[in-house]
Amino acid sequence: MRLVLFDLECQSRQNFYPLALNRPIWELWTGMTTLGAKLAAAADCDEVVCFVPPYMAAAYRQTTTWVVNDLARLAGDDLFLVNPRLQSDAMPAVTLGPSELTLSPEGELLLGRVTAEDAAKLAAGSIEQFVAAAVETLATTRREAPTWRYTWELMLDNGAQLMADFAAAGRSGIEAAAKRPPAFLGSKKDVYVAPTATLHPMVVIDASNGPVYIDEHAEIHPFTRIEGPCYVGAGSVLLGAKCRAGTTIGPVCRVGGEVEQSILLGYINKYHDGFLGHAVVGQWVNLGAMTSNSDLKNDYSDVSVVLDGRQSVATGSKKVGAMIGDHTRTSIGVLLNTGAYVGAMAMLLATGGLLPKFVPSFTWMQHGRIGDPLLDRQRLYNAAQVATGRRNCTWTDADRAMWEAIFEQTAPQREAARAWQEANA
Repeated sequence: MRLVLFDLECQSRQNFYPLALNRPIWELWTGMTTLGAKLAAAADCDEVVCFVPPYMAAAYRQTTTWVVNDLARLAGDDLFLVNPRLQSDAMPAVTLGPSELTLSPEGELLLGRVTAEDAAKLAAGSIEQFVAAAVETLATTRREAPTWRYTWELMLDNGAQLMADFAAAGRSGIEAAAKRPPAFLGSKKDVYVAPTATLHPMVVIDASNGPVYIDEHAEIHPFTRIEGPCYVGAGSVLLGAKCRAGTTIGPVCRVGGEVEQSILLGYINKYHDGFLGHAVVGQWVNLGAMTSNSDLKNDYSDVSVVLDGRQSVATGSKKVGAMIGDHTRTSIGVLLNTGAYVGAMAMLLATGGLLPKFVPSFTWMQHGRIGDPLLDRQRLYNAAQVATGRRNCTWTDADRAMWEAIFEQTAPQREAARAWQEANA
């Protein structure tokens, strides 16, 4: 049976912007892995085929071993269709049988089994057409199922996901050579340090309230304190950091200062002091010294997030920090508001006060105001090329084409934000 992950362009995927602007939803992290890795493990199919919005297909092919946007793979085998918003714990065991689809109460396809015989009868001019034909012609059941609705839900559940992933990994012990053993709190059975990781002297690992997993080639510098549950990704470096509970640090990050219950997707530079709390941060983000975000309102009321620049969405949580898109950079001393939405490819300059809760993609924030929205994108792309090269990665023509499409896609948000700013000047 073939696993088919599909990320269709619709309102539900926009709820994961700005992080999903340049990646499929299943490439978002929670716990120690991506959503896609969890779904693939739960399905345990022979092959994975995935469908992403066309504008990101070429760039995504560079980063995955899965087959991308190949309609021919919808034929020749039984299919197990899975919406990436479905939580992996809710996936049933994959079994042979007649075609059957599960829809949300609103009619969105969540998962389904389609036999090769039935798949051959469905229109397949596009993945959207194939899914629509399947829903129209095959047996369906509508029911509630646990799904991810917004980016911040991944962060709020991160502690539980970390504990589950640590248990599933089945590893414990300090396999790395250490010049001086770290100070431990809690059980050493709840700690794993990979053999190629490096632990400097004067490191504290606190597993009292959850496990700590330090992956291959990670390096933990002196005066770092790591509280579980926590995951430190491959090749990441912690520089005297206070890494608080519920935090996932993806691969090849540089992290200093304080980080609390946040998800860093990878290749992030937070080298200096500053607080990052209850945040989700995209790749290739650079946070200048003392950049900090608020994650709690002074009146302790629930946090809301403005996803589209207009309407607030209630999170139902008293603690939500910032959602920051890829390739965004902040100057020293930038202060981000509670529940801030910071788009991709944005440049933020400090004002001495809190920046607006909504910052569109491809904008400069100068003196607390949105600068010229038609900034020189080539400068941004040049910076991206330098940043990726510093981590032995390559900025390609496919990357540039994808970001050009994202620039056009996000233009209405910039125009609306600029118009509101001028009207309220």
